[in-house]
Amino acid sequence: MIKDIIYRIIAVFVATALATIGTGSLVGVSIAQSALMAGAGAVAAVVERLARAFMDDGKLTIDEVNAAFNVKDPKKTADGLGEAKPVDGVAEEDEEPYQ
Repeated sequence: MIKDIIYRIIAVFVATALATIGTGSLVGVSIAQSALMAGAGAVAAVVERLARAFMDDGKLTIDEVNAAFNVKDPKKTADGLGEAKPVDGVAEEDEEPYQ
């Protein structure tokens, strides 16, 4: 489980850093600095959530790890892909019922 957590933390860093590369140049910050700051901030948030979950009982369950990374359980969704789908015959707000 530790290896999985480390790989997921690296993925959080990369995903967040890549998303901010252009933003730093708009305000005069180097690409490397903006990527490092964004990635480090995202990693710190995940590590904090993991630490708080660990403090509760001295253990980390897979549900606590997934919650720290904001991962939804695909088994609990209608399509199995992690995205909630409306139930047939039930309308969303401001919509007509499904036929």
